[in-house]
Amino acid sequence: MSNSRIPVIIDTDPGVDDVLALLLALASPELDVLAIIVSFGNALILSLAAICDLTSAAGNTDRSSSYINILKTYQALSRHIAQFPQDVSRFPGMTPSRKTILALGEDLPLQGELHSAQYFHGRDGLGDISGRHPELNCDNEAPTDHPQLSITTTSGVEVALELIKSEPERSISYIALGPLTNLARLLRLDSNTVCSRIGRVVCMGGALDVPGNTSPAAEFNFFADPYAVKELLVPSDPGHGLPLERFILLPLDITTPHELSFPHYKATVDPAFTSTASPSRPEGKTPLVHFTSSFLERTREIMVEFGKDAMELHDIAAVWCAIANPSVKSDAEGALPTLQPGWKAAKRKFDVERVGELTRGMLVVDRRDDQGAYAPGANRAEVQAELERHQFRHAGAYESTAMPAPVEVESRPVTQDDRSEKGGVACVTQTPGSEALVKLLLERVWGVQAG
Repeated sequence: MSNSRIPVIIDTDPGVDDVLALLLALASPELDVLAIIVSFGNALILSLAAICDLTSAAGNTDRSSSYINILKTYQALSRHIAQFPQDVSRFPGMTPSRKTILALGEDLPLQGELHSAQYFHGRDGLGDISGRHPELNCDNEAPTDHPQLSITTTSGVEVALELIKSEPERSISYIALGPLTNLARLLRLDSNTVCSRIGRVVCMGGALDVPGNTSPAAEFNFFADPYAVKELLVPSDPGHGLPLERFILLPLDITTPHELSFPHYKATVDPAFTSTASPSRPEGKTPLVHFTSSFLERTREIMVEFGKDAMELHDIAAVWCAIANPSVKSDAEGALPTLQPGWKAAKRKFDVERVGELTRGMLVVDRRDDQGAYAPGANRAEVQAELERHQFRHAGAYESTAMPAPVEVESRPVTQDDRSEKGGVACVTQTPGSEALVKLLLERVWGVQAG
């Protein structure tokens, strides 16, 4: 590994956008993927022994698919490189100086019921390609040896801890693309080591000022284990969470506008791409394009039902953020994490609902004095009633500073540098833009050069 590469641990619940995010990571020379930890989430996971027992049982592949989807991804890349050896340089993650560790993480949240996102990702996590595209299934779904992966029965939490101990201090970026359960378990296992040695955590999760995607109030990753979110980001004892100057959150507010339209994918990557009504065929396509089209065809149908002919790049945006923003050892305690030009973040203070019948996983912001919401002191109900009385129609974000209620509030003390203000989670508010991400994704994953 060269000193310029960022050592990363990818914590993922391999569904559709997770797999695209993994492909981007493996195609990025900036990253050295040390380990992939498979979590529950978009599909369900089992122990490695259970995967071995079930791979020959008809109808049960969905139960082990989170783990198997990683193997399918590596298989598609291996087939692609075997057919097009000139592309090996495009995927530096396929020829690492040391094998990437593949480990199973937690299969249940810290507390509460187990939930998955099979309604979107399918029973196998990839739009049900297991039945529709058997040619993409792995011959061995529980290997003990693999050309690119180091298969281990050690728990993913223990694997992550050993890597954090062995790599240079504050060098590792931990990319959390699924529920935060593994990271919470890691902190419970050895909080001193994690807090002193981890470099940066980049997390996709939550929804602040926009609706959720799993419920009206919650994004899936935070919905799946709100107890982990609480322990890591807003613990009851402030001294027991993660060091927030090294945590970057990409909520739905910033990830949703980043999207790859399916007509653009068809025009630039796969002219034969449509939907499951006309499933992808391998003839005339590279193995990688056939693989991605095979699961995106179902994703397209679901997104069209939601009123959008595009794939939202939630997890892909998080990997992009990790590529662009490696850890910075000089970030002071309580500071806003240092980001590269084109990226901006703001501290947001919130708590997380853990047991609500309708609001599990919701990020609860005190909007009575929140810089990102209504004007300080504004009574939202009175503001909206006044706006409706004047028949005002919102354009853009559903917020207003008009007609605040006459409530006295204490002014926030002015500091020389807002970056040192303690409290709050750094939430990305600006990226170089959706177009830049789509360009990067097309070039690196599919080799499509911008015209």
